[in-house]
Amino acid sequence: KGDIKQIAQTELVDQNPLGRSSRSNPITYIKGYDAIRQLYANHKLSKARGYKPSHFSFNVEGGRCETCKGEGEVIIEMQFLADVRLICEACNGHRFKSEILDIKHHNKSINEILEMTVEEALTFFVENRDIMKPLQALSDVGLDYVKLGQSSSTLSGGEAQRVKLASFLTKGKAKKAIFFIFDEPTTGLHFHDINKLLKALNALVEIGHTVVVIEHNMEVIKCADWVIDLGPEGGDGGGELLYQGPPEGLVKVKGSFTGEYLKEKL
Repeated sequence: KGDIKQIAQTELVDQNPLGRSSRSNPITYIKGYDAIRQLYANHKLSKARGYKPSHFSFNVEGGRCETCKGEGEVIIEMQFLADVRLICEACNGHRFKSEILDIKHHNKSINEILEMTVEEALTFFVENRDIMKPLQALSDVGLDYVKLGQSSSTLSGGEAQRVKLASFLTKGKAKKAIFFIFDEPTTGLHFHDINKLLKALNALVEIGHTVVVIEHNMEVIKCADWVIDLGPEGGDGGGELLYQGPPEGLVKVKGSFTGEYLKEKL
């Protein structure tokens, strides 16, 4: 029950890949690469040569290596085996033409920026607020170790899910209230990272959204405002509503396996 007009849209954040293109990566997905390209286009040498922000993109022609189309590697299709990926000989895996790599910010080329981890980039761009905001969002969801230009196809399902979460955190105060559904976001996470994830989920709520998490991790369940426990078993032995309410009340429900394990955490 409730006022359905309070929800503008629903957003399922699952563990599917971020994008179909192998050139998709964390920094482009959260819209942080535009500010970096603009920074390089504003360089004196860029202006002298007539370079625009598009010259520092690996998605369009201009500055990217055309042999590998900005991927840094060439794919050789094998008829009966998995495709073979080789470093592009034309750009030596650097994605861009050599003259584009001449443009440097604090002695770093655009390719060297893409090879940085989020943690390294936070230190490097500390004076640039437009770039720091999306980088901080990636850090807040526990992705300090991921490279900015890392192909989305190499991210795990949980990592892809957290990049999606970071993209919403960068948008600030909610203009439209979104109903988020997260599907097992803690899969494969260390408990230290789960703490970061919980802070990020709470941040979504603080800016006006609603978050529903499908989860079996007790650390997440104990922090919920409201728990809906379905069971008592899975499959044919499940489907019953055992409990709904604050986590503290679940431990009193007989026949709830979740309640039994939750006792230890509470």
